[in-house]
Amino acid sequence: MPYKSPKAIIEAVCASGGAKATLPIPKQLVLSFLAGAYVAFGGMLAIVVGKGSPELAKANPGLSAFAFGAVFPIGFVLVMIAGAELFTMNCSVVLPACLARAAKWRALSLNWVVVYLGNLIGALFVALFIAYWTGIIHSGDLGKAAADIAEAKIGMGWGSLLLRGIGGNWLACLAVWLATASDDAAGKILGTWLPIMAFAALGLEHAIADMFLVPLGMLNGAQVNVGQFLWNNLLPVTLGNIIGGAGFVGAIYWWIYGRD
Repeated sequence: MPYKSPKAIIEAVCASGGAKATLPIPKQLVLSFLAGAYVAFGGMLAIVVGKGSPELAKANPGLSAFAFGAVFPIGFVLVMIAGAELFTMNCSVVLPACLARAAKWRALSLNWVVVYLGNLIGALFVALFIAYWTGIIHSGDLGKAAADIAEAKIGMGWGSLLLRGIGGNWLACLAVWLATASDDAAGKILGTWLPIMAFAALGLEHAIADMFLVPLGMLNGAQVNVGQFLWNNLLPVTLGNIIGGAGFVGAIYWWIYGRD
């Protein structure tokens, strides 16, 4: 199975980041809506599979966590293979493009804002129309599981969420690196699946996933309001994701392999 060297990966990433930064705004919005929806589908499947058997969670919490993590990456695989704009992944891609002067810093700010908003709309769309209104995750054991997930995420505290956000997008952006290293679809799928499975099973945090999981829990009766969602969850997780993706992946690998 052919693969790129670390230096070739950063070159490909910089080229991709430059293209993302110059993508027309309407296309950024549509593609970011799709990415938010894709990640939400993964979260939806993870709840059905990982939380659909409370007995398993009690008897073997490690296996239940693995089941949750094993199916969650489907959304990220769709983003990488079908093509979509995901804020957390763009943190590690557009930044090195700017450092390599393949993109302008103003374009980075615009891309991150537009894609973040598009991801939010896509995630909320799936939470309301596909997960809740269809009855798939609406009351019952799955509804209670969704509510419990939302309340747990709100109750972790800023420090824990920030650090979990760093770890979550550190792994998620390494998935971008592994997928970029591969030249065939099978390698890209496997390279995406491994780190995403790890961060989901470990309970690390991802802002776009939380854009689906927390509102879905709220729809199912979680004792969470919009202000708590934004301040006590989304803000610290987003900041952590930026540090983990842009700092620990994009900036570091550019500094090691891309400066020349």
